[in-house]
Amino acid sequence: MKIGIGSDHAGLELKEKLKAHIEATGAEVRDFGTSGPQSVDYPDYAVAVGEAVAAGECDFGVLVCSTGVGMSVAANKVKGVRAALVCNVEAAVQSRSHVDCNVIVFGQRFCEIGAAQAAYDAWIGTSFEGGRHERRVRKITDYENR
Repeated sequence: MKIGIGSDHAGLELKEKLKAHIEATGAEVRDFGTSGPQSVDYPDYAVAVGEAVAAGECDFGVLVCSTGVGMSVAANKVKGVRAALVCNVEAAVQSRSHVDCNVIVFGQRFCEIGAAQAAYDAWIGTSFEGGRHERRVRKITDYENR
């Protein structure tokens, strides 16, 4: 499995910890940056990860910024991306099982590393349920494709 990961400067610390955690599970991680504390623009990283996921270059994406809101908004502008801002296992599971999200987003200021790791593990281990949820996701995709 190949995971794309990215953050801005305000999410760098959590991104690096999540990257190590994901690599420890045996997944291949493609790091889209940033790699230092200098101020950068979150949309650059959200779009890069989102495009890699949408193109099939990465199976899933992980994004981190200060609150997670900016990354979520930017990633969801990429056609084919369904990004969810989460900070607990329950939200992570539902974002996969009901919405088939392919990008998970964290806010470093609001989500401690243990909670982020647990949410990621639950998210990556959850499958899309389909059924009534498939109809709803299809409505999103149909709108996106107009």
